[in-house]
Amino acid sequence: MENCIFCKILRGEIPSKKLYEDELCLAFYDIAPLAPQHFLVIPKEHIKAANRIDKSNEAVVGHIFTVIGNLTSVLGFSDGYRVVTNCGKDAGQTVEHLHFHVLGGKELGSFN
Repeated sequence: MENCIFCKILRGEIPSKKLYEDELCLAFYDIAPLAPQHFLVIPKEHIKAANRIDKSNEAVVGHIFTVIGNLTSVLGFSDGYRVVTNCGKDAGQTVEHLHFHVLGGKELGSFN
């Protein structure tokens, strides 16, 4: 997508602090972290949101969760971490490109 900020990051038009990249996804640090460790993982394929995952693109989501597990292990998230994706405006999704926030490095508390 031409105007998608994450697609622009993928094309190198906007810089990012890359953490990991392969043929299916990119992980990079959040520019406004909400925890001591906060990074995003995005598919290289433009998928608008979690409700747009289907048979044609579901494998990339499984791959992303494998990448998240590997990265959190390497980064030492031994006490746990949180993975968050927002789906739609009412949920707080501000970029219409599927992305997963990974937060750790402190006790995050509950959603109560």
